[in-house]
Amino acid sequence: MVIAAKIYLVIAAVLLVVYAIRHSIFSLNRLLYTNRHGLQDVFDSKPPSITVLIPMHNEERVADHILEALLVAEYPRDRLQIIAIDDHSTDTTLQIIRHYAERDSRIRALHRGNGRRGKPAALDEAIRMAAGELIMVFDADYLPGRGLVRELAAPFVDPAVGAVMGRVVPLNCGANLLTRLLDLERAAGYQVDQQARHNLRLIPQYGGTAGAFRKSAYHAVGGFDANVLSEDTELTFRLKLAGWSVVYANRCECYEEVPQTWGARIRQIRRWAIGHTQCFVRFALPMLTRPGLRAIERIDGVMLLAIYLIAPLLTLALVSALFLFFTGALSVLNAFLLTFGIMAFNSVGNFASFFQIGTAVLLDGSAERVRLLPLNVLNFALSIFVVTAALITHGARCMLGRRTAWQKTGRFR
Repeated sequence: MVIAAKIYLVIAAVLLVVYAIRHSIFSLNRLLYTNRHGLQDVFDSKPPSITVLIPMHNEERVADHILEALLVAEYPRDRLQIIAIDDHSTDTTLQIIRHYAERDSRIRALHRGNGRRGKPAALDEAIRMAAGELIMVFDADYLPGRGLVRELAAPFVDPAVGAVMGRVVPLNCGANLLTRLLDLERAAGYQVDQQARHNLRLIPQYGGTAGAFRKSAYHAVGGFDANVLSEDTELTFRLKLAGWSVVYANRCECYEEVPQTWGARIRQIRRWAIGHTQCFVRFALPMLTRPGLRAIERIDGVMLLAIYLIAPLLTLALVSALFLFFTGALSVLNAFLLTFGIMAFNSVGNFASFFQIGTAVLLDGSAERVRLLPLNVLNFALSIFVVTAALITHGARCMLGRRTAWQKTGRFR
């Protein structure tokens, strides 16, 4: 067992170094090279027809905000359809949707009172009645700008593009410490990670909201699986393995409400961790074996899929270090250095490295935000615990033949 623990610590250290190199490459790409064009400035004389989907479950606090924003979108009226989906709501969400449907003919109300709950199932039902060539999805708490619909549609002038993802920016980042930390996380994830993957022609991720995809591509790859909690990651890899490209458009900004309480943040992390890992189980092997992909795409794709597995990996590494210490196989100094090294490497929270956060705040012209970086240890510690617990619980439920339920993120606006 001592030998096994030592071997595992070496493997864990190597994997952490590999991820550190990946973070560094992405950061250097954003700092030293120009961005790859996302075709956001292309305007077609006959723009594609679009159906915007807004899945809603108990969204009375924010439903009118997203609908009002879409009604003033700069897009031809006859080319835009909006389907607001009431998914088993118990508040006044349905009444709000029906009010807007009566007010504007572009809006259609879809009430789901029966059948399976959850965003993937709601979207799949709505897509069957969508009239648009392109499907655009916004969560109910998002606020798209007037030109966002047009800008997200522009890259589809390239027939190889299957999906487009815009940048998500928190609108409530000044609410408290948690929202400020999540603002750093989002900046690193979009301004650096997503844009660098787009620049390097890797796999930018369609994020499930503030993005769009071709309806024909969606049907061609088999659509969403209601059992997968991260329908966006699933669609990204289905499209990539089928030969479609995914475009990230950094200038296409949409504003979201990030969680303002640690309880809401925990539920969000659980859903992401489980859904992302479900996709790892499904797509890691095809990413390594399916013909037509470059070696660097295969490696980065598997690393993207495995990102939430880092949490249990670190947890087991710390347990292994403690085991070696108490068995006398590891000195006090070595145990301290090992634990400190692991914590220091990941102390910036939720797997977004120091390099990426620092690069993002520099590119955004708000470098003073980097002073919050040391406090990300709170976000990191929470993520490690929640992700590890979520994956263990999910694995146990799968072994017992039980399904993990989809959980909605609470609203605060």
